Amino acid sequence: MAHQHTTQPDQAFRRIAVVGFGLVGASFAAAVRAAYPDTRVLAVDIDERTLAEAVERGWATDGALPDDPAFERFVGDGCDLVVLATPVGAAERYFEDLARWGYRGIVTDTASTKARITALAERVLPHPENFVPGHPMAGSEVNGIEGARPDLFKGAHWILCPDADTPAEHFPRLHELVTSIGARVIALPREDHDEAVAVVSHVPHIMASSLVQLASRHADDQQALMRLAAGGFKDSTRIAAGSPELWCGIAFDNKDALSDGLDEIQGIIGAFADALASDDRASLTALLADAAAARRALPAAWVPSTERLLEVRIPMEDRPGVVAEVTTVTSSVGCNIQSIEIDHVTEDSAVLSLVLTDEGDIGQLSAQLINAGFSVSFSPLTAKEHTHVA
Repeated sequence: MAHQHTTQPDQAFRRIAVVGFGLVGASFAAAVRAAYPDTRVLAVDIDERTLAEAVERGWATDGALPDDPAFERFVGDGCDLVVLATPVGAAERYFEDLARWGYRGIVTDTASTKARITALAERVLPHPENFVPGHPMAGSEVNGIEGARPDLFKGAHWILCPDADTPAEHFPRLHELVTSIGARVIALPREDHDEAVAVVSHVPHIMASSLVQLASRHADDQQALMRLAAGGFKDSTRIAAGSPELWCGIAFDNKDALSDGLDEIQGIIGAFADALASDDRASLTALLADAAAARRALPAAWVPSTERLLEVRIPMEDRPGVVAEVTTVTSSVGCNIQSIEIDHVTEDSAVLSLVLTDEGDIGQLSAQLINAGFSVSFSPLTAKEHTHVA
């Protein structure tokens, strides 16, 4: 008989402090308030007008400047999640505040790089195991609360980086929250994060900026050029309109991985240039064909079937790192976790229950989990059997 899933009432976050009410922080708060109207959200920002607007829009129940005693009171009065939606450079002072206030709840962030902020958490927080790095891969050309909207994360990937020290219940709680606002979670080892996003996000941003610079250099010579650029060129370089200060910070935070990626892309562009210089049509065709095939192989937009779900049940010892291990394997083979629960059997044992959408390589998932020493059982579910109650 299929297992029926419900969200446990105590799994939802009741009081959330969102530090930094710019595009990402404000959009996150707006989405959370839409999904969980009873959740209290404190907006923390350096701009009083932003705080007033946050409360006026209903995206926050209260607002506080960073040094306002109301921030400390909120954290000490049952706050169970702090979201740092600030640049990495601003995170240290908030880690220091949380440490001084004795905060014991979950902390996550939205920064585009993980090495520096993870090192800060390890150094400053008395309980760094409660920090679960996060990275929503969504944005807009319009910065600040002006560009924020509740649906910013619908269909977007949201990376979470648990590790062996992450308490087992933290990942399911954050997974529930993130998926409830429409995002899809990818579990990624934090030591692999920066290299991965350099390839799929940071290098493309530099490339988009380079393409816009190339076009703008020739705009005076060819007045029609910018009119032509208003089509596909404009769409493909949209990310170049992002905040220069923000992206400069991201670039230097991820300097090594970004530099490696730029070196590699220079080599790839060089291969195209060499084929042209030597009139080598076969090589140029091969390069274009490889890229075309790889592009066609990219997954389509996220439209999983709601009628084809699969439950994976994994008996496990309640040991450090087990949830991070399983969820990372699941993400690595392209499977998407729709919901995750931990059913405790005894004090030292539990069953990890995952409900997967109809994506990814289930065979590889089974093989890798078995090779890792897990016992695995699979059961098909229908949408009706998987009740998802917020």
